[in-house]
Amino acid sequence: EAKEAAEFYVSLFPDSKITSVAMLRDTPSGDTDVVSFELWNHKFMAISAGPLFKFNPAVSFMVNFDPLLFGSSSTAEKDARQKIDMVWSKLAEGGTVIMPIDKYPFSERFGWVQDKYGLSWQLILTDPGGEPRPAIIPALMFVGSKCGKAEEAINFYASVFKNSKPGAIYRYGKDQQPDKEGTIMFADFMIENNWFAANDSAGDHKFDFNEAVSFMVNCADQREIDYYWQKLSAVPEAEQCGWLKDKYGLSWQITSVDMEKMMTKGTQDQIDGVTQAFLPMKKLDLAKLETAYEGK
Repeated sequence: EAKEAAEFYVSLFPDSKITSVAMLRDTPSGDTDVVSFELWNHKFMAISAGPLFKFNPAVSFMVNFDPLLFGSSSTAEKDARQKIDMVWSKLAEGGTVIMPIDKYPFSERFGWVQDKYGLSWQLILTDPGGEPRPAIIPALMFVGSKCGKAEEAINFYASVFKNSKPGAIYRYGKDQQPDKEGTIMFADFMIENNWFAANDSAGDHKFDFNEAVSFMVNCADQREIDYYWQKLSAVPEAEQCGWLKDKYGLSWQITSVDMEKMMTKGTQDQIDGVTQAFLPMKKLDLAKLETAYEGK
C-alpha cells in the first residue's frame, strides 16, 4: 500500500509531492514498491514490505498547524484551524482515535490518531508566539523498559550527530502517576538540522519501537557509513541491508546519497543489480554497490 498511502498523504498537506517511485524485484517480500515523497517539505520514503512489522504509536508524526505558516493576514489562525480540522477528518476516516481532537491545557486544538494504514499522527494548533518549528516533526515515545530514558536518548543522539541542539523540555510533576516525577512529559531536540520530539510514558502500552518506522541517514561516503554504524548499532541480529537498531530499539537506515541516486535514476536492470548486491549485506559496502550498479 506504499504508493496508495503516499498519494493519500500528499493530497492532505501543503507543499507535498511524490518525487520518485522505484521497484525492488525479488526481495524477501517479493516485488516491492519504494516511494519517495515530501509532506509539507519533510522527506519521507515508503516501502511495500509485507506484513512483517506493523506501525504503532511509539513513533508518530507531529504536525504543527502554526498560523504563521498560513500567512500574516488576519484570517491566518482561522485558516490554520480549518486546515487542522480537514486533515483530522481525513486521517481519522477508517482509523483509530487515540486522543480526540479538542481543547487541551497545552493547545487550543489537538488530536492524536492512527490512520487507516496504522501510521500515527499528532495534529496541533500551534501558538504562533512560540519558537518556530517545522510543520512536521517525528515524535518518539519511550515505553516499557525504555520509559524514563527519553532524556538519556536525546543526549545520546546529540552526541552522535552533528548540528545538534536542545529545544523545549517539560517534566512530569509529583502528582502525575504512573509517570515518575522528573521524567520527560515532552521535549524536542534537533540533530543534523532536523527536529524530533520525545516523551516518556509509563502507561501499560502493548507496543514499542520496531522496524515499521526507521530513520534514514544519507551519508556522504563509506567513512560516514562506518562512523554511524559503529556509533548506533547495538543489536547485531537486527543488522540487515543497511538497517540497524540502536540501544533503545529505534531503527535506522545508514545509507548514502549515492545509493539514493542509483535507486531513483538507474534503469530497472541497474536497480535489480544493486538490490541483489545489498540484500546479503549488513552494513552497506558502497564500492560493491557501485560495481553492481555499473554491471561489472
